[in-house]
Amino acid sequence: MSTDSGEVMLLGTYTPKIDAKGRMALPAKFRTQLGPGLIMARGQERCVYLFPQAEFRRVAMQIQHTSLGNKAAREYLRVLLSGAVDQTPDKQGRVLVPQMLRDYAKLGSDIVVIGVGTRAEIWDKKAWEQYLADNEQGYSDIADDVLPSVEW
Repeated sequence: MSTDSGEVMLLGTYTPKIDAKGRMALPAKFRTQLGPGLIMARGQERCVYLFPQAEFRRVAMQIQHTSLGNKAAREYLRVLLSGAVDQTPDKQGRVLVPQMLRDYAKLGSDIVVIGVGTRAEIWDKKAWEQYLADNEQGYSDIADDVLPSVEW
């Protein structure tokens, strides 16, 4: 799904597998939005982020512009960029999830790929199920704080 302005809007939950060579098939709905090349990077809560190249560049530049005088931004940028890799899907739409990122996110063969707007996230299936179970009540509880001006 793309917005009217052409921005990426990645949505949904998918359950591809990671094969013995460390490859996963990108969800078909994500392939055109992520483009011919994408960036994988360490995410929060032990997941792997998938960004379209332009979106990753935008996020990294925003952080970089604040990083010289901001220790937290410098540290975040170091971790983000040191774990980031360019990936180009093969003809079957598969990408290699590097061993370093599989280790970081504790990814086995059973994974979940979720759309989170301008990025996607790769989670270990059991970790994702636990995350949902742990955060379901909080999701309801914080709605008013996170979405104060959104009318449903």
